Amino acid sequence: MQSSKLTQTLSFGLDIDTGSADDLQDSCLEARRIRNETNRLDKQGWDWKELKSVVVDNADHVKNTSQLIVDKALGEIETYHDNKDNNWGRPYPYIDGLYPMVMNHKEGYRLFLEDDDTIRFRISAAPRNHVKGELRGNPEHFDRVRTALTYDDWRVGTAEVIYKHDEWRLHVTVTHEYHKVASKTDADTIVGVDVNEDCVALAAMNRNGSVMDSVVIEYPEIKEQRHEFFTKRKRMQKVGQTAFDLVVQTEERDYVHDCLHKVSRQVVNWVSQFTDPIIVFEDLKDMRDSIDYGTRMNRRLHSLPFAALRDMVSYKAAWNGIPSDDVDPEYTSQQCPRTECQHTSRSNRYKKRFKCGECGFQDHADRKAAVCVVQEWFGKQDGNVPSLETLPRVWKVRWAASGRGGATDSHGPVLGSGVHRHGTSAQDSQSRVREELKSVAPAVQD
Repeated sequence: MQSSKLTQTLSFGLDIDTGSADDLQDSCLEARRIRNETNRLDKQGWDWKELKSVVVDNADHVKNTSQLIVDKALGEIETYHDNKDNNWGRPYPYIDGLYPMVMNHKEGYRLFLEDDDTIRFRISAAPRNHVKGELRGNPEHFDRVRTALTYDDWRVGTAEVIYKHDEWRLHVTVTHEYHKVASKTDADTIVGVDVNEDCVALAAMNRNGSVMDSVVIEYPEIKEQRHEFFTKRKRMQKVGQTAFDLVVQTEERDYVHDCLHKVSRQVVNWVSQFTDPIIVFEDLKDMRDSIDYGTRMNRRLHSLPFAALRDMVSYKAAWNGIPSDDVDPEYTSQQCPRTECQHTSRSNRYKKRFKCGECGFQDHADRKAAVCVVQEWFGKQDGNVPSLETLPRVWKVRWAASGRGGATDSHGPVLGSGVHRHGTSAQDSQSRVREELKSVAPAVQD
């Protein structure tokens, strides 16, 4: 086991009994003014240290809260400067929406654990103006924040007040300073991950090289929605409606972020069924430098949130004590997984079908790539890659935007691959598989 510092964001609704929601609205309007003022002074070329001092002194918030709001606004500007060569626009002023009020625990807000295990809050909406009440939300989130309020190796961090889904909510960060995560070298089950723009493939292998199970979680809705958002922005830019460009970009970011959270939760749930697992990813940090497939394809691939999904999966897995690792991704999509063949050629793969040009082995291309990721990890550890001749059938799970996982479906022709093909008994097979997936790949829930 090894220790790791982990931080999680918990979301709660607010039941207000002292003060009013109007106080929170006024606070977020003031936060919006602070944010816009920060952006305006930066455009005028102010030094950031002087800018922060002036804006904080003129703000109608607890001083520490004002400082955090300015820091958040400067973070947006810093991101713009880091990416303006990639056509990122400067942050637009907030006109209609509210801006989150960022607070430190015991300064801008405070949580109290009551004797009946309820948790109350006090938010300083303005100096000497408090909004009080009781938190409500997910039982698991309540357990986590109770732990953070009770034990010395936990701490409650910053929080944001936001208005979302027609209610006021408090997003609270909690940190465990010494969270236990299993050692990579002690793993009994190695789960290879292959992330694509429309799916993520998982293959679990034991130390003997046997594929214990595999699944392909599809999310084509993310790809489709991202294309729609891209089309909207292009049309707006064409007619000069740049004021709405940031709104659409924010909607896209929030949509994709929410979807990835749900998909990553499903991945971790599936991995957690195995004994002492480790999750192995492809190291794609230099991918953008090596890709040049033309303007349209470059845009699609360069903007894919590979790193975001990996970070979410690793972060959620670590909370379950599951470690993560990475390997060199070179040729994992082109190489035959049969250890006696290992033929590598770009022509081996066509869309979602892999067929080795040397030995004729066929499989679902993404599942096969996940298997090769595990083989690469074995080679990285001790240079000994277990023998592999065939693969078991693979199930495809359709992630749906409504929040429920779909049923399995077929994968076309089969030749020594172990991929299940639905025949005349497809209905019975699908029913059985749906029952299996209830335990190995639970449906994504909001």
